[in-house]
Amino acid sequence: MAKGLGKGLDALFKDLRPENNSTVEDISVKEIRPNPHQPRKIFNEEAIDELKQSIESHGILQPIVLRKSIKGYEIVAGERRFRAAQAAGLKEVPAIVKELTEEQMMELALLENLQREDLTVMEEAAAYQLIMDKLKITQAELAARIGKSRPHIANYVRLLGLPAEIQTFIAEEKLSMGHARALLGLKHKKQQNEAAIKAVAEGWTVRQMEVWIRKLNDNVSRETKPVKKDVFIIDREEALRAKFGTSVQIRQSKNGKKGKIEIEYMSADDLNRILEMLDQE
Repeated sequence: MAKGLGKGLDALFKDLRPENNSTVEDISVKEIRPNPHQPRKIFNEEAIDELKQSIESHGILQPIVLRKSIKGYEIVAGERRFRAAQAAGLKEVPAIVKELTEEQMMELALLENLQREDLTVMEEAAAYQLIMDKLKITQAELAARIGKSRPHIANYVRLLGLPAEIQTFIAEEKLSMGHARALLGLKHKKQQNEAAIKAVAEGWTVRQMEVWIRKLNDNVSRETKPVKKDVFIIDREEALRAKFGTSVQIRQSKNGKKGKIEIEYMSADDLNRILEMLDQE
């Protein structure tokens, strides 16, 4: 179990396990509906079919966790089992029914998926943002509640600022988190789609993406100030962009003896993310 969960949530999560004296009931499938806060949007049909076959042979070995709602029940954990049970034609499923607040239900649904590593990168990012919006909490508060670091939360949430087409590429695993971080370092945001489409079409590695973006950013620099940079400086800029996931410029004076490092941030949370990374050095 992740450390730093919200008050009482860790104990509640353990209490949901059937071996902890929880009462298991048979609940009609018709009375159950999906969790409205389910962060996972994509369910692998092949995996569902395999689980269906297992259920047909052995039944449901682990009860579904439900919350009583105004009309029937809502799934807290076990939606994949529920879908497989429906596909197998079951009329009832074994379930543990708990009294949960909206807040607990959202956090438990997220935690279950994170522990099973069931979420795509974009689903995880959207889930973090949804919980922060619904519960009106900061990235730091969410990080403490689910046992993640604040930079981890920030790095995922920043992906939601990418164009929809790029988010789809990431969700479909055509681009990785590393590709996305490189794209966020582009100075001209309008070039993000062009770079992403080219990367997918040509099967670029993250390194190839970083090299391409460096060239694009260097072209922008030449348009504004035709100053030739030392190869070492260019290499350091690239390393810093990869580290911080944003645009970084190292500017030298004419004599090359002094200069400044400029790190771009997109919001107050983004600034705090970068400052926290610097504090860890």
